[in-house]
Amino acid sequence: MNTVSKCNAPFMLLEITHDTHYSYDPDVEIAQHFAHLKPADLETQRVLKSDVQVSPRPSWSEENRDSHGNVCTFFSLQNRHSELLITAKSLIETTATEYGPKPQETAPWELVREYFRYHSNTQWDAASEFLFTSPFITLRPEFAEFARANFTAGRPILDAAIDLMKRIYSEFHYVSKSTDINTPALEALNKREGVCQDFAHILISALRSIGIPAKYMSGYILTNPAPGQARLIGGDASHAWVSVYVPSMDESSILGKGIWCDLDPTNNRWGYGTPGEDYVHLAQGRDYSDVSPIRGVIHGGADHTLEVAVTVMPINS
Repeated sequence: MNTVSKCNAPFMLLEITHDTHYSYDPDVEIAQHFAHLKPADLETQRVLKSDVQVSPRPSWSEENRDSHGNVCTFFSLQNRHSELLITAKSLIETTATEYGPKPQETAPWELVREYFRYHSNTQWDAASEFLFTSPFITLRPEFAEFARANFTAGRPILDAAIDLMKRIYSEFHYVSKSTDINTPALEALNKREGVCQDFAHILISALRSIGIPAKYMSGYILTNPAPGQARLIGGDASHAWVSVYVPSMDESSILGKGIWCDLDPTNNRWGYGTPGEDYVHLAQGRDYSDVSPIRGVIHGGADHTLEVAVTVMPINS
């Protein structure tokens, strides 16, 4: 099988600072928090340094991996506090070295759909987890209809998926603050506008609605300032994109174990393992609910304000 190879692809050294600041009124008396703020080592990135600092200092904390392989940080605050500052700093070496089949040489999408359709005595494929409804993803005929304009009869799955990504990029408008995390994907589809997490949820919903596994990816992307402008400290943001499953096959049938291909409908970019060396992968899951940077339970703090500042800085190595 011919492949798209990136063996000699460039690499980048990126420093990420992600500051999260909560102010509470009245004070919070006790809190338990769960964070996805530390990247993991992958084939496309190497974590040189990664640290999460919390103020006030937690009375207890621990770190482990969740079911999707993401690094998770748990911490507990047992003392009264009016503010919470969480600072995550990472130094990551990134590359785009993975390879895979050419989009036009991947399996017909209907064959992939049938491969994942339930039959008795069929082999289990872990990608099946990313076929179903999840908290932010609903399988609806509107999404299936949206996808079928690109998933025509016999079309190779990756060729069709990239074309669908390009269509979202060209037909939808990125409008900052036009939605929030609770905006349903169907509403964003109908409005044809939103932000990166909306575009990711729409693409995932469309793919799953026609029987194709797709997962939500969170992380960061290096942005470039306008000519003559300095890079803004804290002026970046978290980013979201999608990964679609591409099974391997021979001339007549699906062989099972495949690879994931990343699709970024916000920036019209794709690639195996990562859309490019200027991306940092932070967490993956069924949708945003599996990868939210911070979530938790607090007692007190009925009113609060949240400020988030992200800086992605290239380091000359």
